[in-house]
Amino acid sequence: MQSPLFGHTEVQSQDRYALQNPQLLRVLLGGQDDVLARKGAMVAYQGLVEFDGEYRSAGQRRRQARTGEGLDLMRCSGQGTVYLANLAQYIHIMDVESEGLTVDSSYVLALDSSLHWEVIAVDSQFGISGSGAYNLNITGRGKVALMTSGRPLALQITPERYVSADSDAVVAWSSSLRVQMQAQTSSQSVFRRRGSTGEGWELNFMGQGFALVQPSELLPPQNAAAGLGAQYGMGQHGARGQNQGNIWSN
Repeated sequence: MQSPLFGHTEVQSQDRYALQNPQLLRVLLGGQDDVLARKGAMVAYQGLVEFDGEYRSAGQRRRQARTGEGLDLMRCSGQGTVYLANLAQYIHIMDVESEGLTVDSSYVLALDSSLHWEVIAVDSQFGISGSGAYNLNITGRGKVALMTSGRPLALQITPERYVSADSDAVVAWSSSLRVQMQAQTSSQSVFRRRGSTGEGWELNFMGQGFALVQPSELLPPQNAAAGLGAQYGMGQHGARGQNQGNIWSN
């Protein structure tokens, strides 16, 4: 049997994380360091590999229900090779070091079990955003595989050059950055995203680091009663200080 399909063979690499193509990740398991992957992300595996649901305490489940942030993970352990993918999204391997990484949980495909994550609140006047009022702060030393819809853009931020980005397109950023969320609306156009421009909530990044933006936007709810009330200080998202200092960890 012959076909151009047989040209898509495994990419040989000794690296623990290796891309087989832009949308497929291979992870090597050596029997010691487990990998935590998004539930259902395994598309194939070789060797003696076990898959178990990663335990979450009742407190973690309650926090995810309240904030909408959290990781539904499975633990991959044993000796062998695991292939991971999700909806043919583009995959990117990052090394997390002392700087830390803040990311929306929906963009996490896999991470080393040695890494630590916690749910943090984004500094926000209104508490609503396409990327979420809450995000994950990943710390420690290890690798994490992120997903994007399309090929992303890494924007460098310096004290002299701050960046603003559509919150619906932001994937991740350096945890050392100062972040503010705002909407360019007036009282007359509060029911519409930025009046007639079609633009909505934005995140402003200041400091030293990077912000990762994808060429795709997940549109937030428009004319939402909760969002309208929040702008006038009403509801659980209304107070600027209410979400600050809230940290939940794994």
